[in-house]
Order: sequence, then C-alpha cells, then structure tokens
Amino acid sequence: MQVRRVLTALASMAAVGACAIDERQQASDDLIRVADVGLRSPESVLHDPVADVYLVSNINGSSLRKDGNGFISRLAPDGSVLQLKWIDGAAAGVTLHAPKGLGLKGDTLLVADIDAVRLFDRKSGEAIGSWTVTGATFLNDIAVGPDGTVYVTDSGFRAGPGGFEPSGSDAVHRFDPSGEHAVLVSGTALGGPNGILVDGNRVMFVTFGSGRVTLVQREDGTISGLPAPEAGQLDGVVKTAGGTFLMSSWEGGAVYRLGPGGLYTAEIAGLDAPADIGLDAVRGRLLIPLFRANEVLIAPLSE
Repeated sequence: MQVRRVLTALASMAAVGACAIDERQQASDDLIRVADVGLRSPESVLHDPVADVYLVSNINGSSLRKDGNGFISRLAPDGSVLQLKWIDGAAAGVTLHAPKGLGLKGDTLLVADIDAVRLFDRKSGEAIGSWTVTGATFLNDIAVGPDGTVYVTDSGFRAGPGGFEPSGSDAVHRFDPSGEHAVLVSGTALGGPNGILVDGNRVMFVTFGSGRVTLVQREDGTISGLPAPEAGQLDGVVKTAGGTFLMSSWEGGAVYRLGPGGLYTAEIAGLDAPADIGLDAVRGRLLIPLFRANEVLIAPLSE
C-alpha cells in the first residue's frame, strides 16, 4: 500500500491525474493521494459518517459487462486501506458487476449496478437483496431523500460495436420508502443523467451526454435547469455545507464550483477523468475518484 501526501502549495504535479489547488486551500490540511493500492476503475466515493470511513466503488473492468468482479473498498480518513475488497462481486452469495453510485439509507448501503440497485448491510457488507430496474442499461448514481425515497439515474448507454452507444433508456428512477418503483422522468432529451442529489423539494442531476444541470420537482416531475459549466461530460455533483454546488467534468478535467450569478470557478483543475465525487462534511473535504488513474484524491475544500 502507498498513500502519498502532497502539499497543496504545489500548483501542479507531473504525474497523471495531478491537481492544481486554489490558494485558499493552502492554510488547510494537505491533499491526500491514495494510489497504488489496488483500486480498479474507482467510480464513486461516499463518506459513511457513522463508521467514519470512505467507501469506494470499483468497476474493475467494463462499465457495461455483467462480469461479477466489481468490488467496494473501505478507506480510513487518512487514506489508508482498511479493506480493499470489503464487498467482492467474486465472493459466494454476492452479485456485483460494475458498481457505480453509492447511497446510504439507514443501515443499508445502496449500489447502482447496470440494471439493478444492490443492497448491502451498512455495517457488515453482507448482501441483503436487490431492486431490479426493468429496461435500465446504465444505472449510474444514487441519492436518498430525507423521507427515505431513493433516486437512481440511468445514463442510457449500452455496449455497441465501437464501445459505448446510446440505449435510449435515459431516466431518473424512484423507489419510495417501501421500495416500490416508479419513473420520475425519462427520455433521451434528458441527455444522459449521471450524478444526482436531493435538494429540498427538487432533485438535481448533471448529465454526461449533454453537459447540462437539470432540476426536477420531486412531486410532479416538472423540469427546469441551472447554468452549466462550459466544459461538459459532467459526472458527480455534491452540495457543500455552505450551500454551493460542486460538479466534476471529464471534458474540463476539473471539479467546478457554481457561484453567484451562475458563474463557475475551478475548485480543483488538472484532473484525469474525475468521476462521482463525494463529501466528508465533518472534515470539509472533497473526495475524488480518478477513474483512469485508479486513484482517489482527498482534498480540502476552499470553503
């Protein structure tokens, strides 16, 4: 295992996936780079504040293939690996193919996995069930509302002769507190929903295909939008304790902050394939999986 700490005063680094950190962060703690520890296509990072661990979903191969080799890792807040394969799709009694977005609902960990939401015990990692989403092709991210309703995006991709191709299954699915399924919104006009969060009476999601920021009213599905960053291929989205939104962009190689008047600034730039970001609200940290570099960055927030 190797955990490398890099002072935030460094403006750039030569390694793949290097970061330039805003000067406002220099008074905070260091950037922690978790590398060379066995992560494989890390797609999402989630802080479990009860156990005080970072959970990392690892696709470990194709994002589209049902190959049974995905896994979930547990990291300590200092970046050390507690369990590389805490939940292992290759283990008996576990189904996990290409895990992406993660969510917590009570004592249940929810994992988006191609066409199903896998359910695991939050404490032990034991498999406790799944919710199949008929017609889904690329379930991507998960958000849990204050009432226990679970929202899951489908980015609408499938395998084609040249790799990824549109499947037409773009949607946001909803499971009520009892687990009953419904579709909140659907259609290719959504543009490939990816990262999602619940913000009061609305759901916000960002899109990988069209690079938009979309708002959906939770009660009636009314759609509106917010300004989007110039760079597209948006992946993850989080809301800070201060009330601002951060979103990761593969095209921009950055995590952007939405500021007043719809203006965006780069919270962290110079990233290679930043995927579904998470927050450690306790420590004021941004958690960034670098999909291609097989690394996770733990970065102090600028505010």
